Amino acid sequence: MGQKLFRREKRQVYLTGAGERYLGSVQLALDEVESATRRLMTATNTSAVNISVAPFFLTRWLVPRITRFQQRFPDVELRFSSTMGYIDFEHSDTDMAVYYGRGNWEGVESHLLRNIVQTPVFAPSFLEGDKAINTPEDMVNHTLIYISGRRHEWNRALREIGVSLSAATRTMSFSSTSLAVSAAIEGIGIALADRVLVEREIETGKLAAPFELAFDTQNAFYLVYKEKRALTYGMRAFRDWIMEEMQNDIADRNMASGQDGEG
Repeated sequence: MGQKLFRREKRQVYLTGAGERYLGSVQLALDEVESATRRLMTATNTSAVNISVAPFFLTRWLVPRITRFQQRFPDVELRFSSTMGYIDFEHSDTDMAVYYGRGNWEGVESHLLRNIVQTPVFAPSFLEGDKAINTPEDMVNHTLIYISGRRHEWNRALREIGVSLSAATRTMSFSSTSLAVSAAIEGIGIALADRVLVEREIETGKLAAPFELAFDTQNAFYLVYKEKRALTYGMRAFRDWIMEEMQNDIADRNMASGQDGEG
């Protein structure tokens, strides 16, 4: 091009003024080349699937069931990554993701997995002592733990049971459900969590959930991937399996609940 785009200083290379101006104009094209290269490299193995999943859902629900997928699809390689954010499928090698929300994201195909219904959970020690939690009203005497950006969930939950926040009620926020639940286990406060995802902690006595409270968050877990994308064999296998697994799980829980009620 007849112009110097780079300058070398010792062992480092820098853009010249002309190079910086040129980069600003061709950056989008370079990004497209990078994206196409990633897709091509991924496409060489159509049975490998890169999946991004919210940490709490990954560790509490998905990982314990992965062996079932492996037994059914031994030729599919699943590559999981844990993230709280949304994926730019256009410029990422991520094939699929599990999102938490209302399913109204643009540019993606979304499949409903399950609705999120929360209940208050806390350390069993909160059931004893001077500030023992005997009724839902007693919860406002302890620290209420919420997820950053989701403080409204506690406000809505208390409203549903007719409880008002006390001026003395303390709150604390964490960036993820996993951290909030860990704080509840340590006796820091009371967290709202999907009972299905903390079932293990309740059964082992690390958490108490003594009240039959169920708060509909109006959110759900969704399996998503880029809109109009042609699915590979591995992607189809994982999509069909996780949706079937989730439906079976929901049906089993409903049946168990019905049997318990009859007993």
